[in-house]
Formats: sequence, structure tokens, C-alpha cells
Amino acid sequence: MNWRTKLWIGLFTLSASGPLHAQPVDARLRQEATQAIDKAVSFYRTRVASHGGYVYYYSVDLQDRWGEGRATPDTIFVQPPGTPTVGMAYLKAYAATGARNHLDAAREAAEALVYGQLQSGGWTQTIHFGPAKRLGKYRNGKGGSWNASSLDDGQSQAALEMLMLADQALDFKHAAIHEAAVYGLKSLLQAQFPNGAFPQVWTRPVDAKPILRAKFPDYDWKTEGKVRNYWDYYTLNDNLAGTVAATLMAAHKIYKDDKYQAALAKLGDFLILAQMPAPQPGWCQQYNFDMVPIWARKFEPPAITGWESQDAMETLIAIAQHTGNKKYLEPIPPALAYFQKSLLPNGKVARYYELKTNKPLYMDARYQLTYDDAAAPSHYGWQQPARFREIAQKLDNAQSDKTKGLATRSRGTPTAAEVRKIVQELDAEGRWISAYGGEPLVGQPRFERGFRFISSDVFSRNVGTLSEWLMAAKD
Repeated sequence: MNWRTKLWIGLFTLSASGPLHAQPVDARLRQEATQAIDKAVSFYRTRVASHGGYVYYYSVDLQDRWGEGRATPDTIFVQPPGTPTVGMAYLKAYAATGARNHLDAAREAAEALVYGQLQSGGWTQTIHFGPAKRLGKYRNGKGGSWNASSLDDGQSQAALEMLMLADQALDFKHAAIHEAAVYGLKSLLQAQFPNGAFPQVWTRPVDAKPILRAKFPDYDWKTEGKVRNYWDYYTLNDNLAGTVAATLMAAHKIYKDDKYQAALAKLGDFLILAQMPAPQPGWCQQYNFDMVPIWARKFEPPAITGWESQDAMETLIAIAQHTGNKKYLEPIPPALAYFQKSLLPNGKVARYYELKTNKPLYMDARYQLTYDDAAAPSHYGWQQPARFREIAQKLDNAQSDKTKGLATRSRGTPTAAEVRKIVQELDAEGRWISAYGGEPLVGQPRFERGFRFISSDVFSRNVGTLSEWLMAAKD
């Protein structure tokens, strides 16, 4: 297996795409796709990058930039779809084409992440190369006093995955990137509790806690048991289990060290412990050290969560397939049966189901609990798509050993029509320009309808699609 195949297998596993299948070669389209990648990467690397890193969105003239709000040229974002997302797209382009300038672009993005690695070993949402209100306590001795490594929204996970794959692509010879990846992974393992759970944030190795099973609170959870520093406790919020599992699986595959698989198995053990008792055998966003569901933010109550429960099930399937231990599949059938009975009339799943009553739970504009979905503010996903059919199929495949490897949501190999469309939409400067149509965007920028902008997510997705097609369209 050559270097390109090895790198692509790692990238493809993390990208949650379906299997590659060889396609008949369209020589002209292959050339056009290769040229489009080169032009787009050149534009993003030479015109868009700042200190080797990226934010979410840019004005067409590149005079304005946005992450979570406006950003300066001295600020880059770690949270996807920022620097790690773009860096991964460069690595896909390199794996597909072998062009050294794509690897150089990925290396620069990785070096920007190395600069912003915190002393606690992970990353926070942003990296500042100049003055800012809250500077990270960077390992390089620069920055300020903020030393909270975050697993929220995939921040440290994405940075680690990008560094590991860049390390592999560079044959483990870039000392700073290799050392940062190893240090980050060591810190991640030290942030894992004995029961296998992870906190949302860590500043140092976590303390040992008793290993218990999840249970319902025996107090009035609506008014009692609120914890100010909820980020220190066990969390599954925003699909943390799935992103951490993917990071650990990548570490195991790249570095061939069984301690990462052991940590993965411990995470699976926690997911088994965290499943709530009947008649609501789902999962919650947050648990205290007694394994009782607790509040997080003011609009995140103790409740069964339809969104994170789907991630928990998919993660258990992935862990079962990676470790070969089918005990991780056992919680899934009762959870699927429960959620099938709990679907909303529109076929979606509620983000929250009230403990014991199982009523869909919402907040109103004053953040008071309500059963009325019409009163809920629009900034939060109170109802989510249901993927239970897909999860049931993945479960069946895992039980019968039909598939191996990471069990994630997948899509098929890109089609020639998709590739042509992407190539045609690239302008003469190497830009894919988006027009805002009112859809929710990461960071919730306040764009007017029709506002034209450049998106790191669109860039990364398009480069990834072109690269996938090139890898599949083999001679």
C-alpha cells in the first residue's frame, strides 16, 4: 500500500464518506477536476490564509472575515469549519493529486494549529496571533492565561485529527507537528474519567470518580441541582462521543498504539453506563458524578436527548466494529424501539424529552420550560432529523459482520455530474462564491439575503468531493 492510499484511507475514514469504487475514466474531466483543485487551493492558500489559518467566511474582496462574529486577520478559528477543516481538504487534495504545494498548504495550516496549542494540551475555539480580549496560554510561551482545552463542537478533536494526518503525510519527520500531536493525544487521555467519559473542557488531568450507572434524579430537577461549571462534568453534548471516538480511532490507526483503542473501549463502556433506565433508554447531554442528568446552558435542561442519543448509538456501532466487541451493540435495540415510539408527528425527533413523562420539551423566549414548540427561540435545534432507519441498518451490518471500520453516516462516491457542476462553479480567480439565502450558518453571521461571500465549508467540501472522485476514477 503506497503513501497516497494510506493517507486517503485515514482521510476517508474521518470524512464519513462511503466506500470508493473505481469508475470509468473521463480523461478530460479528470484533468479539469485536477486543475480546479489546483486553482482553488492556490487561491485559498495565497489569498485567504492568515498566519496559515482560516475563519469560516470571507467577503468576496477579502476585506472582511467572520467566525463567531467578526474576526481580524490576526485571529484564526480552530472550530470547524475553520483551520482544521481547510487543512484536511488540502490533505485530501494532496492524496488525490500528489501535488506538493497542496501538502505545503496543509503543513502551514498544521503549523498554525501548533502555534495555538494550549499548555493543557488541546485547543480552544480561536488562535490569536495578536492582542485579544482572551488569549490562550499557548505552549510556545506566547498568549495569555486562558488554558481551557475544549471538546465542544469538535474543537480539539478536529485539531488533533488534522495534525495526526499531516504528521502521517509528512512521514512523521516534522518534529513540531509530531510532538504537538503526541502531546495533545496524551492530554486527551488524561482528560478521560475512569468510567470512560470526557468533560466538555479540561485544564489539567481529571480526578478519579466512582463508576456508576445513569439514574433519574430523585429531586425536582427543574429547580434543583443546577451546576455552574457544568463543563467539568460528563458530557455528550453536540455529539462529543462521536468526534472523540473518531479521534481515538485515527490515533490507533496512525500510531499503532493500543492505548488509544483502550481509551476508545472505555468511551464505549461509558456509553453503556450512560444509557438511562427503562422506560426511557436513551442518553442525556450532561451527567454529574453521581450519573444523574444535569443542566448545562440555560436552554439545555436535564432530559433525554434525541440528537445526542443518535450519536451515542452510531458511536457504539463504530466502537464495536473497531474493537470487535459486540457488547457495545447491546444498548441499541431498546433505544431504537423507544425512539421509534417517540417520534414527532413530522417524523423528526425532539432535542429533549422530559424525564419520566417523555413529553417533548422546549423553551420559550424567556427560557422557561414549555411543551409548546411554537414558543421556542430559533437559535437552537429543538427538533432534529431522525436517522433511526440508517442506524438500524448499521446495527444489522455490525451484528452480521457485513462491514468493518468506522460506522458513520455515509454517502456514495461523487458522480461525474457533481464534479462537472463544482468545476463549472469555480470562477476565474479560483473562488466558489456563495449567496446567502437565509439558511442557518455556523457562527450565525448577520448577512443580508443575497450577500455574496466565500465559505471555508464550501471550499473544503468541494475540494473533498473533487479529490474523492479523482481517487475513485482510477485508470
